[in-house]
Amino acid sequence: MIRKLGLLTVSAAILFGLSANAEEFSIAVVDVPAVVNASAQVQALKKEQQLKAQEIIKFVEKARKDVASISDTKKKQAAEEKYNKELTAKKEKMDTEYAAKLQALDKSISQQITDKAKAEGYNVVLSKNVVLYGGTDITSEIVKIVK
Repeated sequence: MIRKLGLLTVSAAILFGLSANAEEFSIAVVDVPAVVNASAQVQALKKEQQLKAQEIIKFVEKARKDVASISDTKKKQAAEEKYNKELTAKKEKMDTEYAAKLQALDKSISQQITDKAKAEGYNVVLSKNVVLYGGTDITSEIVKIVK
């Protein structure tokens, strides 16, 4: 009972503190998917990934032709294993590089949002999809920055 009262007191104090400073407290919202889709860096990364995927498709087609041209069963199986290992290595490398670049872009976009929010004097920035009402939408300003 005492613990509940203490929690209630703390909650009331926080709410009172927020309402007392309401003029100084401002919230911004950002449509993060829209910002990501507008980013020139993200678009370049997508194109790069598509080119790498096409290279892998060409590799697979070449491997199939090579394996199909082998008549000896043991040599055919060895060639399949070799190509499968190469394909796995290429795919893992591609995925690892993509994940690292995507993480760097995410960090960069988050930093740009943070910098803009601080410059504009916002205390909190929330994703637009979690806010039902309120907050100043700064998406268009961020989109201009990431283009």
